[in-house]
Amino acid sequence: MSNILKKDFPVFEKAPCVYLDSAATAQRPYVVIDAVKEFYETMNANPLRGLYELSMAATQAYEEARECVADFIGAGSPGEIIFTRNATESLNLVAYSYALNFLKEGDEIVTTVMEHHSNMLPWQMAAEKIGAKLIYLEPGEDGTITEEEMDRKISPKCKLIAAAHVSNVLGCINPIKELADRVHKNGGVMVVDGAQSVPHMEVDVKELGADFLAFSGHKLMGPFGIGVLWAKRELLEAMPPFLRGGEMIEYVSLDGATWAELPHKFEAGTVNPSGAYGLMKAIGYLKDVGFDRIRKIEDELTARIFDAFSEMEYIHILGSDDPKKHTGIVSFTIDGVHPHDISSILDSENVDIRAGHHCAQPLMEYLGVMNTARASLYLYNDEEDVDAFVNMIRKVRGIMGYES
Repeated sequence: MSNILKKDFPVFEKAPCVYLDSAATAQRPYVVIDAVKEFYETMNANPLRGLYELSMAATQAYEEARECVADFIGAGSPGEIIFTRNATESLNLVAYSYALNFLKEGDEIVTTVMEHHSNMLPWQMAAEKIGAKLIYLEPGEDGTITEEEMDRKISPKCKLIAAAHVSNVLGCINPIKELADRVHKNGGVMVVDGAQSVPHMEVDVKELGADFLAFSGHKLMGPFGIGVLWAKRELLEAMPPFLRGGEMIEYVSLDGATWAELPHKFEAGTVNPSGAYGLMKAIGYLKDVGFDRIRKIEDELTARIFDAFSEMEYIHILGSDDPKKHTGIVSFTIDGVHPHDISSILDSENVDIRAGHHCAQPLMEYLGVMNTARASLYLYNDEEDVDAFVNMIRKVRGIMGYES
């Protein structure tokens, strides 16, 4: 059955394809593309700086986007929303501005082996510079981090836990609330990489127990180059700026400077108002569709892939054997065929999947594989996409010279 939402996305008309790489970046609906165009045609000026009508319109659009994001994730106020370029920059901001200034030698930082490199390298850097100890939680084969593993690895010395809400390889949902409760007992903070969760499920930062949440606009149908960091106000107030210059100052003298109030203290230089405006429209589109509908689409299509793969004994799916625990992500290997070859063969028929280590090399090593193929679903996919994908997968081994 065709998905009626597909008509909202021009790429499927102008560059027809079966797109199964939404965990990397989502396609953009007309409403987002039109919003970016509208900004440049009717509001193209530096926000925050000009007292003329065009600049004030840009400022209003930028701050309305901030309010929209705050409401979307249940933030206490718009001032807790920092616009960045992407989730990677957001996580680095926390590492440089919080970890390097508030953790000390001998403290422990806990993360997991399943993290995207963007939520691992900043903590490696911070641990090395501070003299802190970096500890990795190890999941079971299905991606589950057990209470026993948490008991073994999270000690009273742990002052920061950083974890993905959803794994970009296994699709599993991590126990963020329990991790947050444990680190809070030590007086520490919970840093959440929401890149793979915010586009697919309702996220409320208070219910999650997070102190910091990072995500990228492009994974939830927003423009490239716009990301979000949310943090509790009291933490942002105490943290020094990450970057300096431009709008993040209140007053500058030859001897120093005082910083602007939140959130502008962390938004140095010319900001990305068109990206923020497009992100606001993407959130509006997402809310109109509704997370219940998105979850139903993803669960049904993931189950369809699982059913088809179960007939092919040479295919091995990473993670849980329950399709509902994959958040629309199916990472897999085919006996005797490199994932890059799988991707290339599928691309010959305009079926787009990901192949490689998915910026999660430590997880690949932990699971005993070097690379995998990954199909990732989103709200615009349908049964026709999955059937085209599965039909090509059935041909892969034959094309590579195997009898079956």
